[in-house]
Amino acid sequence: MSKTVLFELGVEELPARFINSALDQLKEKTLRWLEDNRVPYGEIKGYATPRRLAVQITKVEEKQPDIEEEAKGPAKKIALDEEGNWTKAAIGFSKGQGKDVDDIYFKEIKGTEYVHVNKFIEGEPTAKLLEDFRSVFLSLTFPKNMRWGDRDLRYVRPIRWMIALYGEQVIPFSIENVGTDKKTYGHRFLGSETTVEQAETYEDVMTEQYVLASVEKRKAEILNQLKQLEESNGWKLIIDEDLLDEVTHLVEYPTVFSGSFSEEFLDVPEEALITSMKEHQRYFPVRSSEGELLPYFVGVRNGDDQHLDIVSRGNEKVLKARLKDAQFFYEEDQKGSIDQKMEKLSRMVYQEELGTLADKVNRIVAISGKLSEWLELDEGQKQKAKRAAEICKFDLVTQMVDEFTELQGVMGEKYARIFGEDEEVAVAINEHYMPRQANGAVPPSTIGSIVSVADKLDTIVGSISIGIIPTGSQDPYGLRRQALGILQTLNTHKWSISVEDLINLVHQFYRELDLPTRSEEEVSRDLHEFFRVRAAYLLKENQVDPDVVEAVLAQGIGVYPISLQKAELLVEKRQDPDFKPVQEALGRVLNLAKKADSDEVDEKLFENEEEAELYEVYQKIHTPYLHQLNNDEPEKALETLSELSAPIHDFFDATMVMAEDEKVRQNRLGLLHRVSVDIYKFADLTAIEWKQQF
Repeated sequence: MSKTVLFELGVEELPARFINSALDQLKEKTLRWLEDNRVPYGEIKGYATPRRLAVQITKVEEKQPDIEEEAKGPAKKIALDEEGNWTKAAIGFSKGQGKDVDDIYFKEIKGTEYVHVNKFIEGEPTAKLLEDFRSVFLSLTFPKNMRWGDRDLRYVRPIRWMIALYGEQVIPFSIENVGTDKKTYGHRFLGSETTVEQAETYEDVMTEQYVLASVEKRKAEILNQLKQLEESNGWKLIIDEDLLDEVTHLVEYPTVFSGSFSEEFLDVPEEALITSMKEHQRYFPVRSSEGELLPYFVGVRNGDDQHLDIVSRGNEKVLKARLKDAQFFYEEDQKGSIDQKMEKLSRMVYQEELGTLADKVNRIVAISGKLSEWLELDEGQKQKAKRAAEICKFDLVTQMVDEFTELQGVMGEKYARIFGEDEEVAVAINEHYMPRQANGAVPPSTIGSIVSVADKLDTIVGSISIGIIPTGSQDPYGLRRQALGILQTLNTHKWSISVEDLINLVHQFYRELDLPTRSEEEVSRDLHEFFRVRAAYLLKENQVDPDVVEAVLAQGIGVYPISLQKAELLVEKRQDPDFKPVQEALGRVLNLAKKADSDEVDEKLFENEEEAELYEVYQKIHTPYLHQLNNDEPEKALETLSELSAPIHDFFDATMVMAEDEKVRQNRLGLLHRVSVDIYKFADLTAIEWKQQF
């Protein structure tokens, strides 16, 4: 007969950001525990609120299934001595299986007889096994733990109660002197101490105590109430998914309420108002059906709908103080000038070994200038890029950004307009922080992209130069995200600038400025490898197979947009039987060319027409091939390169490359080396597992 099992861990309020991970862990570790202990079950349901983590397991059988299995032991020649008596090996094997030598029989496997015994393992009672479930609770990990009282256990929060039920039966165990029981606690203010008499009634009991234990149902209830409020007022709520998750984990019994604030605050940039509402107060901002921000907000109360008018007034009072601060900051920040604000950057340390923020800005200006030249901007655009680079960090000294760090760049754009800066320059100040998160949008404008790439390159090269290199999950400066942002920007705008040139440009700046750095070779190696790994990650995200990734990046990243196109083209070609002769020809060249000492070719040493033909075709395609490759035409470049296929096959059919005559041999290898250099510019085709595809 099966029963339902319930485990609940009652704790002091958990941080909202910990709950999703904790619940996922609890369900996953419960599943693993059940499987490891061979306990048959039906379904696992997880529950979580700020004060509890729980798991309910349905259709749990009363005992483990019995096991009958055949155990294999040593070979017969080892199990019996010369006189036919059982050896110590046989006796030890049988005892180890809980059997006697009389239970041994022999069974032939691949021509050799081995000792065997039949084992019967009776399943243990589930109730007894469940006493070890405390190990699951203790195995949960959290970003931060604490100790309380004189306890030895380090855990996310103090444990206050535990439920452990198998049907109606309490499963006995304890953690830090807190023993299991049927007792639990409802909502901190609306509920009370209560008991769960049967494991399957848990959710209903909690609901009676004003606790919606299911995360999914609690979230759905909040959304439903928000939608009702929208419809009744004709509003459009700004429902941010992260905020919705957070408020779901802040309450046990949600009730939505609304409030208002003075229209005078609408003169403050809406980004500041929205940030104040969302980040500081966990409110949902309100827009009109036309998209205009309205002087209202919506919050979620951890309680019922009694006295909501008082709740609203209290929240309005708190929000008013917040918005007053934002209004004051906004007015104060408009005093003075951008240049006066820029002077303060020279007193703000960016990084101890890399100088002040003013030093960083100077480097961004220099890098941006070089990028503007490489991209062949006209003089007007160059000046705009320079100005954007010069003032890209000025808003870091404003009071608004000091209070709301999320608004860096956003306020810079708004203040730049107020101070009369060019529109493209103002927009670029905001854009240079893009992408702001993984897979976020890249800067749309050329000027914003230039300053963005310059800023990120400076951060990455500077950090790696002084030994700050991401390891494992540690990346305090967000270098990985910034490198991905550079590559994504290069690809979006199709810049024909190689990643290696960008790295070398900034690395050279650091050497010329005589900034603290590790050895030049170490830094260069680490920088190129760091970007190569990021490029490989992005290519794989674009569904490029690992071997194709390695082939395309074998000689470096080069111009990233072209590298991506080459990779996608090779993924397609590996499925094309018509490409097989081309791959074989080019691959043979790459394999043999490694033996060449030089790339010198003397036509006088050619001994057959096939050598001359290959050299002639190579010379004919060399220039157009490189032109196509460097002008964002990789498909045409591969078609041009493929013209070498027939001459290569003819060459190998008619020519002994490793001729006895040293000069002839080296001349032929030199020819292959020249051809291989062009092939490598596309990819190392020998790294691709072609045979598995054709």
